[in-house]
Amino acid sequence: MSGQIHIDVFLTLDGVGQGPGGPDEDRDGGFPFGGWQAPYADAATGARIMRGIESMDALLLGRRTYDIFAGYWPQHAENPIGRIFNALPKYVATHRDAPLAWAHSTRLGDDVPAAVAALRDRHREVHVVGSLDFAQTLLREGLFDRLNLWTYPVVLGVGKRLFPEGVTPVALTPAEEPLVAENGTVFASYAPAGRPRTGTIDDG
Repeated sequence: MSGQIHIDVFLTLDGVGQGPGGPDEDRDGGFPFGGWQAPYADAATGARIMRGIESMDALLLGRRTYDIFAGYWPQHAENPIGRIFNALPKYVATHRDAPLAWAHSTRLGDDVPAAVAALRDRHREVHVVGSLDFAQTLLREGLFDRLNLWTYPVVLGVGKRLFPEGVTPVALTPAEEPLVAENGTVFASYAPAGRPRTGTIDDG
């Protein structure tokens, strides 16, 4: 069995992925725009997001996102997303000793790259949702098979970014047909394609 690791991130046009779901989701650093994704919800994006959720058979999360989800989804078990998330195995990258209270949760070992790589032998499709710092670790280690980006037509100017200064360079190639919603939201899925290449554009 050789499963895949998918990284799913909701982003603004300037690359901010912090607190898309609600005002109090992540106020770290005094972030003032929590819930910026909500005004762009529509049927087309909702259906595609749900398709991705229904395809996963495990969640892989950084500790901050895990704590956010663990504080929300167990109280929303009637929600279709909540039903799936609550039932899935959940793997958490964390150095903290605080218990993982959400059902079916497991702490990754100290060798996080090895533990993540081993998940490919255990699961068909593991999804990393949000978890920006952890996603950067996976990008740096080359431990992903799909980078699924939802880009929304809004610029915030502040907040945590998926691609900050110093992020590991990587080339990508399209993995499926993009989706462009009427409100300007764009979904694009990419597979890794090695190191970036350079060249000179022919002017004539």
